[in-house]
Amino acid sequence: MSLRDIGLLYSFRNPEYNRLPWDEFYRNELDLTVYAEELGYDTVWLTEHHFIDDGYSPSLFVIGGAIAAKTEKIRIGTYIVLMPLHDAVFVAEDAAAIDIISGGRFDLGLGLGYRPGEFTGLGISMKERGARLSEAAPLIRELLAGEEVDHEGKFYTAKNAKLTPPPIQNPLPMWLAARADAALDRAAKDGFHLAGIGAPEHQQGYIDALKRHGRNPKDYNIAQLVVGFCAPDTQSAWDRCSDGLHHMLKNYMQWGIESGDITGEAAWDVDNLVPSPDQMRQNRQADFFGQATYIGTPDEIYEGLAKYLKSAPEEGPITHLVVMMDLPGVKPEYVRESMKLFAEEVAPRLRAL
Repeated sequence: MSLRDIGLLYSFRNPEYNRLPWDEFYRNELDLTVYAEELGYDTVWLTEHHFIDDGYSPSLFVIGGAIAAKTEKIRIGTYIVLMPLHDAVFVAEDAAAIDIISGGRFDLGLGLGYRPGEFTGLGISMKERGARLSEAAPLIRELLAGEEVDHEGKFYTAKNAKLTPPPIQNPLPMWLAARADAALDRAAKDGFHLAGIGAPEHQQGYIDALKRHGRNPKDYNIAQLVVGFCAPDTQSAWDRCSDGLHHMLKNYMQWGIESGDITGEAAWDVDNLVPSPDQMRQNRQADFFGQATYIGTPDEIYEGLAKYLKSAPEEGPITHLVVMMDLPGVKPEYVRESMKLFAEEVAPRLRAL
């Protein structure tokens, strides 16, 4: 096994059904990231969406800068920046600034985005998203490397542009999110690490693409995002997190329908596709992008995640585990207990696999 990094994902979601005042909520979330460092997690990952009722993090670079200023050791990464919605030069500058503030602790993850409302709201065509990402990612890498760039493309311009100040890390680690074959090929062709979601078999497509483009899979990292929540007993874990888990899964299902990724019968039966909170508590089961959720005692979570990690292709193992634990609306004290139990009783055993 080659697991080198265990991190936590924070989406800064504050749903109406259990809403805190926004200033209190943001302070709590930032405090959780400091606590993650104290517990020995390797990375805090940040994500992004726009125009969401629960406030889903719309400004991950600002949040990343705040975390960088409040922490000393833990890495900070984006999982992911919705690249087609941003200017490439500004993304490079923001990444460099966070890397400097943090003392060289930043990872930049980029992806396509898929919610039509975000593209419509910002006046950008979804049809262009693949081409925008393909143009932006190499351009950002050039800028972060400190090179003077003279680029005039279809979507982005950087004329005689040199990033000042440059990031501390050179190269600064860059990731691309991918599940579909075309996206996996894009990440491999341009030599970016893989930010994955879903079943580990997607990794094989990335590994095959790396080889096809003459690259050694051992030179690249593979991250996978999972849902995990820990409590002293199984029922307490489900009781504490089921409302937040249902809120999150129903959102993702609805967004998948809006994007056209989910069609047919499923597109009009979203309520039956996502178990209710009571059903989750009773059945102790829910799926996340085709994979299990890891909810229960430390022993149960370890057994599930160990099996998951071992199912990855041998030539391209999961190097970075990204755990979505801070579920929307879950009480901060429950999240803290989950973080502590996972850090003390699950993470050491996973690292030892």
